[in-house]
Amino acid sequence: MTRQTGFPVITAEALADLRRRIGVPVRRPEPYIETATRDAVRHWTAGIGDRNPFWLDAGVAPPTILFAMDRIVSGYVGGLPGIHAMYGGTDFRWQRPIRIGDAIVGDSVLLDLVEKPSQFARRAIQQIYRTTFRNQTRDIVCEADSWCFRTERDTARERGKYSAVEPPRYTEREIDAIAAAYRKEEVRGRTPRYWNDVTVGAALPEVVKGPPDGDVRHRVRAGVGEPLRARPRARLRDVRASPALGIPNASGVPEPPERVHWDEAMAQAVGVPGAYDYGPERVAWLGHLVTNWMGDAGFLRRLNARVLRHNLIGDTTWCRGTVTGKEPGGVVHLALRADNQRRETTASGSATVVLPERSAAS
Repeated sequence: MTRQTGFPVITAEALADLRRRIGVPVRRPEPYIETATRDAVRHWTAGIGDRNPFWLDAGVAPPTILFAMDRIVSGYVGGLPGIHAMYGGTDFRWQRPIRIGDAIVGDSVLLDLVEKPSQFARRAIQQIYRTTFRNQTRDIVCEADSWCFRTERDTARERGKYSAVEPPRYTEREIDAIAAAYRKEEVRGRTPRYWNDVTVGAALPEVVKGPPDGDVRHRVRAGVGEPLRARPRARLRDVRASPALGIPNASGVPEPPERVHWDEAMAQAVGVPGAYDYGPERVAWLGHLVTNWMGDAGFLRRLNARVLRHNLIGDTTWCRGTVTGKEPGGVVHLALRADNQRRETTASGSATVVLPERSAAS
């Protein structure tokens, strides 16, 4: 059953078919990056705006590079053909650093399906995957739960939750303030941040991102790659194999649903005021905030971040954090959030880091 526009709706039969896949290993889509080479790390850090030279100098990769090494964790979903998928977040639990030269493979299963009421689209299906990442020696690098929300495109558009959102406009003073925030960004770097010196309630130095513009496809290609192949022949082959995947443009040519990230009309067709960013990018930004703060001697053990609102092209994001707790063994807990220029929180979450401890002798 479809509506007049041709966009499918969530049916009981399609949902039951998807539920039968819970616990079943997922066929691994071809990743954009298979090995954390120096070039891959350089492209990833450039893509998320991370200027810390530590990654290349020390031969390690930013932990969130896993988004580029697996399609599932970065928002690829199966089932419910023709139902829009919006990335919702990821809960990363790292066990060891990713070193340059590591070949990382993610094995995934569909973990759960949770139906939730939605102001955006009346109902939403939270589709949760668990991915276990192993390196070339089969050591577990990280376990991650990631999720997307499946929504009916027509319903979301008709409800118009975000229809009143105006495109961003900046004064010269506001642009100057953003530029000043970039100049003030603090990278702890080689100076250790000792657990002993951390105070509960202290704020992390802000990291600003944006305003993003129409180069969103370039940024994502450089670091993550696009979920669908960029070459027209391969793209047509993909949409022919899964007809509900392609959405005809004004010329009748089927294009991938990812075009909501650069096509204003397509974004509005699914209920969003305009083209918007890739959600994993914001999670990676919060990871960047944490690694800037903890310093090169720290270890990011956990990053659990949820995307709450669309980040429209032209929005600016301020990544902020607060120390919420400490535990013996160098463990520090952080609360994180990403706020836009409208003072809306577009992503939030938490992190756990392990810091070096100052010895009694020192």
